[in-house]
Amino acid sequence: MSRSEAIKQGLEFYFDSQRAEHVLAFFQDWLRHSKGRFAGQPFHLLEWQQEMLAELFGWARVDNGLRRYRMAYISTAKKSGKSTILAGIGLYLLLADGEAGAEIYGAATDRESASIVFREAASMVRASPLLSAALEVVDSRRTIAYRSAASFYRVLSADAFRAEGLNIHGLLFDELHAQRDRRLFDSLRYGGAAREQPLLVSITTAGYDRASICYEQYAYAKAVQNDWRHDPTFFPCIYEVPAEEDWKSPDAWPKANPSWGVTINEADFAADCREAQQSVSKEGSFRRYRLNQWTSQDTRWIKMETWQACNSQPPHDLVGRECWCGLDLASTYDTSAFVACFPADDGSLDVLCRFWIPSDNMTERERRDKVPFLQWANGGFVSATSGNVTDYDVIRRDIVEFASTHNVRKLAIDRWNATQLANQLQGDGINVVQWQQGFAGMSAPSKLLETLLSAGKIRHGGNPVLQWMAGNVAIRQNADGHIRPVKPKENSHERVDGIISLVMALGAWSAEAKEPPAPAPEIILL
Repeated sequence: MSRSEAIKQGLEFYFDSQRAEHVLAFFQDWLRHSKGRFAGQPFHLLEWQQEMLAELFGWARVDNGLRRYRMAYISTAKKSGKSTILAGIGLYLLLADGEAGAEIYGAATDRESASIVFREAASMVRASPLLSAALEVVDSRRTIAYRSAASFYRVLSADAFRAEGLNIHGLLFDELHAQRDRRLFDSLRYGGAAREQPLLVSITTAGYDRASICYEQYAYAKAVQNDWRHDPTFFPCIYEVPAEEDWKSPDAWPKANPSWGVTINEADFAADCREAQQSVSKEGSFRRYRLNQWTSQDTRWIKMETWQACNSQPPHDLVGRECWCGLDLASTYDTSAFVACFPADDGSLDVLCRFWIPSDNMTERERRDKVPFLQWANGGFVSATSGNVTDYDVIRRDIVEFASTHNVRKLAIDRWNATQLANQLQGDGINVVQWQQGFAGMSAPSKLLETLLSAGKIRHGGNPVLQWMAGNVAIRQNADGHIRPVKPKENSHERVDGIISLVMALGAWSAEAKEPPAPAPEIILL
């Protein structure tokens, strides 16, 4: 439809096919003249990329002929060519959008992450005689200059939210889901107010934090998808597997992967799906990165059938054997947990554990938590200490007694609320290390626990207290794919201390093992 026809019909926007063809021709020209391949892409735009670019750039305002869309949210699963297309959009806005003195900026969670798209764009310029004749790449400043038009494309620093005076024509936001807060996005989104047709493009996979700026943009994009009149200047492009569909079904996978069969191999994808079914955290990563589904930040971690398959007893006596241990202390009211891991020559591990709880609180805890603490105490699975607060002297005595019959190589202890006991145990001759409870300290041993459970390489003896905690524990995952075990809810009565101690013990062991166990293959493809 021409602009004049749209005016006659009283329309606010019209699709300019010539404008769309101009954009596609720009992309095709530098691809045709390029000497190399970019991020595995062939020498032509993929079908979904052509449709997306034509839609994004082809629509114009009837009143002034300027671009209709001012913001775009484009979301696909990993390995769909997002970085390549975002780099191409940046070069188009720089070179062919008809904007003198254009300022194009690349942003991400930090400057190094934003440089991924910059390096892609720089490779395009160097490989294409068409682009390199007009543009100059300045790697030291992470800038691509179009000097004849006084324009540039530049990577923003990590503290760009403090910057003022940016006159933004194009803003490229890569992996918006990884933003730690909304300051950068909010500070930049109106930086193009003085431009005639600025464009902010966010390209991302799904995240997990529903309080984030990314989820806000996702929800807004879904609203526009459902009814374009919600915001006619906002462009939504979302490829995802709907939450109600079976995520294990091959029929669903292409819905989140528009490059299916080109950059995505079905056999490899199916193998990743089978692996994801072995653990909750891997399932979460698979669904986020490969199916583009928003997941929960906290997800129940250990499948009970997997845990119960590992409830056999040690094949040999563990007295005198080397072990690595973890200790998670309660402050006053709740359970404290000690777990020892005994590695065997075949790569398997045996697990022994002890738990303590103040005796005065046991009845109330049993009523509140609906678990049989009194029965567990009578069976020797929980030790009741006198009083209504945790008795650290009893815990110290029991650990020292344990160390007298077992070769404790190292005891990892939670730094919080344990300094005095840690010093006392160190004085008792036990090698105590304070263990970091954040992602840095817990992610690797948590993934190791997943691997050992999936392979049936742990024998925990079916301890009912540890099993209860295994059923309670959730997993928290950050934007980098690191994980750590947590309670299902911040104030939940469900205890997970034994699993925390088990993970710390595994961390202490793997940190000094002569031949650390091989980690499970990662499914996070960056």
